[in-house]
Amino acid sequence: MKSVPTPVTPVLAAEAVAAAVPPATLFNRTLRESLAEYAALSKPRIAVMVLISVGVSFTLASQGPLPLGLLLAALVGIGGSAVASSILNQWYERGSDARMLRTRNRPLPSGRIADAEALWAGVLLSLASTAWLAATVNGLTAALTLATLVLYVGVYTPLKSRTSLCTAIGAAPGAMPLVLGWTAAGGGLTWEPAVLFAILYVWQFPHFLAIAWIYQDQYREAGLRMLPADGRRPALVGLSAAAHAAVLLPVSLWARSVGLAGDPYALCAVILGCWYLLASVKFAVEPGQATARRLLWTSLAYLPMLLAALTIDHVRLLQ
Repeated sequence: MKSVPTPVTPVLAAEAVAAAVPPATLFNRTLRESLAEYAALSKPRIAVMVLISVGVSFTLASQGPLPLGLLLAALVGIGGSAVASSILNQWYERGSDARMLRTRNRPLPSGRIADAEALWAGVLLSLASTAWLAATVNGLTAALTLATLVLYVGVYTPLKSRTSLCTAIGAAPGAMPLVLGWTAAGGGLTWEPAVLFAILYVWQFPHFLAIAWIYQDQYREAGLRMLPADGRRPALVGLSAAAHAAVLLPVSLWARSVGLAGDPYALCAVILGCWYLLASVKFAVEPGQATARRLLWTSLAYLPMLLAALTIDHVRLLQ
């Protein structure tokens, strides 16, 4: 009997390529190649957003002229920890990354960086960042930064393959940069950083749900239980996005109530919040690739504009 060949799926093809490529090492890469690979591992767009958030909250917590030396030290330490988180996250997810089209060419699943090398780089960078923050900024910021890394890598990342509730967990370390910037400037854990945390926490849900919808097939093939890839009640994705966008409106106005900004910021927050809500409602009513991408781009525009309005109005109040 003639044997029937096994069909070559994208997943099997990716795994075959990854298995066929021997891992690269520091000794057979040029310095330029190593820098390029670690730049990819660092997820620079996420790192930049972390640094912007830290700078905003540092400015909000500072009274008078900005202590630029302290701000630079905070950016170096918190940025280093963010990069370490990305490296360790990709080390843990190297298997599932190899199964997804959007991630299979990353340095680890493609074999351009060895697993052990990435693990050591992530661990050493996280320890160095924590020590740097403790020595140059303050102990509270160092401890909170390390806790953020542990929650992201040690709790959220493993949960992605176990439960769709991982998004609610992962949003917590995602919202911490606004708290870290506040404490780095010498602020305490008061209502103001709680408000900043709440804004960034709630904002993430429509943002990540849009991403999960766009890549749901790849997440499903990789075994990641992200809504709607877990196959349960896909209508919940749009409803959850719209509900969180609606909650974000009063949460963003909370910043005015605690004295972080005034009426000009509040007006901007209402306008931006209604825009974000409209995009979320459209996605809920007509769930699809087009509305999900529109919601994703709206979320990416909303956050920097809101933070800019908050910072500018706060500076105005101080003058």
